[in-house]
Amino acid sequence: MSVQRFAVGQPVRTRAVRTNGHTRLPRYLAERRGIVERVHGIYPLADERAEGRAWASPQALYTVVFEAGEIWGEEASGFCVSAELWDAYLEVSS
Repeated sequence: MSVQRFAVGQPVRTRAVRTNGHTRLPRYLAERRGIVERVHGIYPLADERAEGRAWASPQALYTVVFEAGEIWGEEASGFCVSAELWDAYLEVSS
C-alpha cells in the first residue's frame, strides 16, 4: 500500500503524464507548480480503475491548488484552480 508523501501546505509539481489511455491529470496542469491544500487518504489510482484494476496501485489522493497565472500566464492572475490528484502525478517542488 502507498504512503502519503506530501503534507498540507507543501509545494508540489505535477509530472508530464503521457498516455494513450485514461488519466485524471488534466493536460493543462502537466508540469505546473501548486500547493497541497488537503490530503484525502489512500484510494485506487483512477487511471488503473478505468482499466479494470481496482486496487492495483492504491495511492494518496490530494487536493492541489494552482495559481491561474501558473497555468495560463500573468493575464489569468487573480484566481486559483484546484484539482484532486493522485500521488503518481506529483513530485517535490522547490
